[in-house]
Amino acid sequence: MGDPSLRRLSATNRAAELLEDIRDFDAISAVIERGDEELIPAEVVNAILDGKNPVKVSREYRGLTQQQLADAVEISKPYLSQIETGKRTGTTDVLSAIAKALDVSLEQIAKAGSV
Repeated sequence: MGDPSLRRLSATNRAAELLEDIRDFDAISAVIERGDEELIPAEVVNAILDGKNPVKVSREYRGLTQQQLADAVEISKPYLSQIETGKRTGTTDVLSAIAKALDVSLEQIAKAGSV
C-alpha cells in the first residue's frame, strides 16, 4: 500500500494546490467583477491562435474599418492593409500606435510586424 506518511504528504500537497486554485479563482473573479479586466471572446483568441493577423482580428473586434484605424494611427490605409496581409512589416512606432488605438499590448499584435 505504500508508506502512510507519503500518502498524507501527497494528500496535503493536493489540498494546498486546491486552496491555491480557489484563491486564484477568487482573485480573478474580483478583478472581473470590478471591471478591471477585459474579457476577450474565444472567437477572437482562436482566430489569432489559428494564424490570422492579430491587427486585423483586433481591428474587426473593435468594430473599426481599416480607414478608421489608419486615421487614428496617422498612416495610410494601404500601409495598414499591407501590415494586415503580411506584405509589409510595421515599424515599432507604427505597431505601438496601432496597439494603443486598439487598446491591446504591443505583444498582442507583434506577430503582425515581427517586432
